[in-house]
Amino acid sequence: MAQRSSGGGTSVYLYIPNIVGYMRVLLNIFAFAMCFSSKLLFATLYFISFVCDGVDGWLARKFNQVSTFGAVLDMVTDRVSTACLLAILSQLYRPGLIFLSLLGLDVASHWLQMYSTFLSGKSSHKDVKDKSSWLLRAYYQHRYFMAFCCVGSEVLYIILFLIHDNNDESLVSACMEAMRNSLPLAILFTLSLFGWGIKQVVNVIQVRRGKTPDV
Repeated sequence: MAQRSSGGGTSVYLYIPNIVGYMRVLLNIFAFAMCFSSKLLFATLYFISFVCDGVDGWLARKFNQVSTFGAVLDMVTDRVSTACLLAILSQLYRPGLIFLSLLGLDVASHWLQMYSTFLSGKSSHKDVKDKSSWLLRAYYQHRYFMAFCCVGSEVLYIILFLIHDNNDESLVSACMEAMRNSLPLAILFTLSLFGWGIKQVVNVIQVRRGKTPDV
């Protein structure tokens, strides 16, 4: 049954942040449909969808339209879009197993974090007070730090997609060549790699602690 807001009785499916979520789904579908015919268009649409991930959270708080449906829609959209991009990268670069391993880690860590949240009776998977990991607390309690890591991770994947040139290309050689040819790209790549690295460490921590609810 659809949830209702306490104010105007609006169906949860028509919450403003959830409508933004539907738009993100459509953007991603169109983006991946165009990914091989227009790399730049794909990158633009994919990044817009990613930015909307922050917009729908802001709208949910502003209009007091936070819901379990919205949280699940948001996470599923994030995971599916990232998984699709990683799957594509695994076919473009050697060794492709790197990207498939990152895909598995990403899905497992977020699923276990959400599962732990539900078992703990919390309203959000971002409500973390884990005393065993200062990095996990910093990641979830400092919005800008989390944003830097998430943006860095997605931008890194987008860069890798855009710089791919030859079939069955080595990942290391492609990165080295791209950074040698452009200083701005090298700086952006380095910053993105730093944020990506922190996010992967957080993912590993979440997998290790996910079997036990945060209480």
